[in-house]
Amino acid sequence: MEREINGERLTIPQHIAVILDGNGRWAKKRGMPRNYGHMQGAKTVEKICEDAGDLGVKYMTVYAFSTENWKRSEEEVNGIMNILRQYLISFKTHIKRDQLTVRVIGDRTKLADDINVLIDELWEMSKDNEGLVLTIALNYGSRDEITRAVRRMAADIQSGSLSPEQVDEQTVHSYLDTADLPDPDLLIRTSGEQRLSNYLLWQLAYTEFYFTDVLWPDFDRRELIRAIQYYNGRERRYGGVK
Repeated sequence: MEREINGERLTIPQHIAVILDGNGRWAKKRGMPRNYGHMQGAKTVEKICEDAGDLGVKYMTVYAFSTENWKRSEEEVNGIMNILRQYLISFKTHIKRDQLTVRVIGDRTKLADDINVLIDELWEMSKDNEGLVLTIALNYGSRDEITRAVRRMAADIQSGSLSPEQVDEQTVHSYLDTADLPDPDLLIRTSGEQRLSNYLLWQLAYTEFYFTDVLWPDFDRRELIRAIQYYNGRERRYGGVK
């Protein structure tokens, strides 16, 4: 879809994926503990969801906690999980106000029981809403996702419900955590890093990448519009020629 923003006619990406990086550095610059940065980063997610929905974005997928993040200190991991609890609860208000749908991808088996209960409650409360679909990648790693998908495919082949001849790209897609989502049109990574960090490796095959030095807690509507402007400057050919 197209939208006029600040006098400029822009095509709005349907699905934006975000690697929200830089929370710890943001806090360190202010002499605060890393978890203070994660708390501010969570608030930024809430605000950017509002802005994205207002601009016409239909789907947003954010990388909140990776399978590798368990390697961080116990204090930081516990702090992140407590912040997650707080904001899953706060989203109950946002889903009513903004008609958000909230879902989680990743391996939930390692998450605490109360967090899984909150995730299920949010999904039940929001699944019929018609606003922005927010997908939170939590204990997520793309290699882990693909490994789990292959295991399920192998089990179905072994049981006879799937034959090897039926396996094509769409079949693989249907076994991924994101089976019911369109692939991202735009990936945004904050804080100056320029790598994928095991995020949506299958889904980002033809996605446009936007890297910014802005730390995630400082990312705002203006920065989101800049990313969309960059997206509009790209020529998307999907391997063809124009």
